[in-house]
Amino acid sequence: MFIDETTINVRSGKGGDGCISFRREKFVPRGGPNGGNGGDGGSVYLQADSNITTLLDIGRRRHYIAGKGQPGEGNNRFGRRGKDLLVKLPLGTLVKEVVGDEDPREGKLLVDLLDSELMYRVVCGGKGGRGNKSYASALNQVPREAEKGHPGTEKLIHLELKLLADVGLVGLPNAGKSTFLSRVSAARPKIAAYPFTTKEPHLGIAELGSYARLVIADIPGLIEGAHQGQGLGIEFLRHIERTRVLLHMVSCEYNDIDQSVRDFHLIERELSGYSDELSGKPRLIVLSKTDMLAADEVKSFGAELKSRLGKEIFSLSAVTGDGLENLLRASSILVGEAQAAASVEEDLG
Repeated sequence: MFIDETTINVRSGKGGDGCISFRREKFVPRGGPNGGNGGDGGSVYLQADSNITTLLDIGRRRHYIAGKGQPGEGNNRFGRRGKDLLVKLPLGTLVKEVVGDEDPREGKLLVDLLDSELMYRVVCGGKGGRGNKSYASALNQVPREAEKGHPGTEKLIHLELKLLADVGLVGLPNAGKSTFLSRVSAARPKIAAYPFTTKEPHLGIAELGSYARLVIADIPGLIEGAHQGQGLGIEFLRHIERTRVLLHMVSCEYNDIDQSVRDFHLIERELSGYSDELSGKPRLIVLSKTDMLAADEVKSFGAELKSRLGKEIFSLSAVTGDGLENLLRASSILVGEAQAAASVEEDLG
């Protein structure tokens, strides 16, 4: 099951109490204070892991608690530090702090886990209390006081996953997106000859040789009004916000050029209705299911669609493999251009 949102409670460990103790040995009168400090409580850290693709396992637990610090002891022995807790999350997870009764999605953004090397401390462990040894001074040689360990910190955090991919597949239900993904990668989304077969996003990796690869996200099909909550698409449109380029797939299954043009503009309206950023992404237009028509019909259909839309059209049959290599090569080039443009923007920023 694919889960892309959940809310959990994280709590750091309490610091250990400081100790009140005095050295007592034979022939050592007035040995002085020797109470050790308590150990600090453990902290809770978050880290992205590329091997995790869903928040399902995370959401099964509601409370994540780090270890408590141990109290100090006599003979100047410090308490052991509480054990830290590391919570691993999918790459691309947004972490937001939820305060009061506010909508979890509107919480304050704490971190965006885009780098698997980053460990983010979401709550810091309580500091251990001081033992009476640390209170000793020339004016207070027999301190009989120690400090309690500081309490841990607790936060309610909302986790929202946005898939990271090079290429996002968009189109109406049954436009051939899942078949394409299953053909170019090891992903095995459900495929059937009826709409809404895909009910959750799928990631696949297309190997292009020479160590080059494309990470492709298959998003459930969109329908009219998707950006306003209609159908399945609204819950998953955010997953293509982070793709570098889009493949807009338009079926020619029924050999109806007017219908294909309407389908194209419908999806484009839904993308622009969701966000300007999404509608402005670089994209390739793919005429899918070309195996349903004769070769001469595909050629004339593609030419007419290019004329109507004013854009280059890539023909594809994921079933037979016709057009696959050309489409993957063009996608790789477009992804490279998008990466270069993003790097320039970062340098200027």
